[in-house]
Amino acid sequence: MARTVAVLGAGVGGLMTARHLRRLLSDGDRIVVVDRSFGSVLGLSLLWVLRGWRSPGDVRVAIAPSRVPGVELMRAEILAIDPAGRTVRTSAGTLAYDALVVALGAELDPAATPGLAEALADGRAHEFYTLDGADALRRRLRPLAGGRVVFAVAGVPFKCPAAPFEAALLAADLVRADGRSHPVRFDAFTPDPMPMAVAGPAVGEALVGMLKQHEIGFHPNRALVSVDPGRREAVFADGGTEPYNVLAVVPRHRPPRVVADLGLGDGGWIPVRARTMETGAEGVWALGDVTVLTLPNGKPLPKAAVFAEGQAEVVANGVARHLGRRAPRPWFDGRGSCYIELGGHRAAKGEGDFLDESGPKVTLAEPSAAFHEEKCAQETDWLRRWTR
Repeated sequence: MARTVAVLGAGVGGLMTARHLRRLLSDGDRIVVVDRSFGSVLGLSLLWVLRGWRSPGDVRVAIAPSRVPGVELMRAEILAIDPAGRTVRTSAGTLAYDALVVALGAELDPAATPGLAEALADGRAHEFYTLDGADALRRRLRPLAGGRVVFAVAGVPFKCPAAPFEAALLAADLVRADGRSHPVRFDAFTPDPMPMAVAGPAVGEALVGMLKQHEIGFHPNRALVSVDPGRREAVFADGGTEPYNVLAVVPRHRPPRVVADLGLGDGGWIPVRARTMETGAEGVWALGDVTVLTLPNGKPLPKAAVFAEGQAEVVANGVARHLGRRAPRPWFDGRGSCYIELGGHRAAKGEGDFLDESGPKVTLAEPSAAFHEEKCAQETDWLRRWTR
């Protein structure tokens, strides 16, 4: 009997899941990926756009149907998900499914921080999680000859836990690249007690050391709660304010509305079983940034593409077995890695096991040109894998 699997979202997790499923399911089974555009931006390259090492055109991704043979690509807006009725309502019609994979990612929510949406709209604040935002911040920083640049996190969770600190390092590298002495001060503020807190104190302390080495101030336990663009002040939860000339913010993140409407978990994120990515709804799996996966130490798994890629095969195996097809036992190993660019085409690399029963076992290797080249190879591989 032929079955239908609906995969919502054509990012890292969704595409990799569809590819694995096509290998596991019978030829008569349908795999339908639903996405509003099948065009995206290569997230791992956004900070290179900020630094000026990539142009916007270099990092746009248009999914080529030929790269996912045997998979139907439905270009449509997702309007509602009905797990009880096993249907997804879209702008192109209703899709019935036998198994559902939700890989819709996370969205930015600048309106959740008073003053931020207005400041972003008129260029008195910046973000670097979109292509336009990263490019606009680059153009604002390049001619900067003085003043203070503040990087601030408005709330957790957010995509890529290293991003605000890596962005500060690359921004400083951009401003100082011509070798002249610029009286520009750089500061990074976070609600967490250390950078990448989930990775443990050793990694956090090493990152603080890298920031200090590059003359970037680090300010822990300070959550941005509002922005006063008229005064050019960032306001924090402790009541303090910080003046700035350039403000770069990690906006609050939220799940897509259709996911929040499911009511499966606190804040609208989808809770999943750590090793299998199963949700509380029968026949529904979720992976990537849209999920909340609780680690043995009680902290959530970071939102990062490397985990979505690792979870994709796990989800595909679970879906295939659910549909009565032969597949390996699903088991997510919790391993992941990330690169932290410091400038000068050098990067550090953090990697380890985040699902270790005693807590994440993560190490941070010293910066090198080799790690930067590894990240370049990842970028090339992804573009070749999915685009024409």
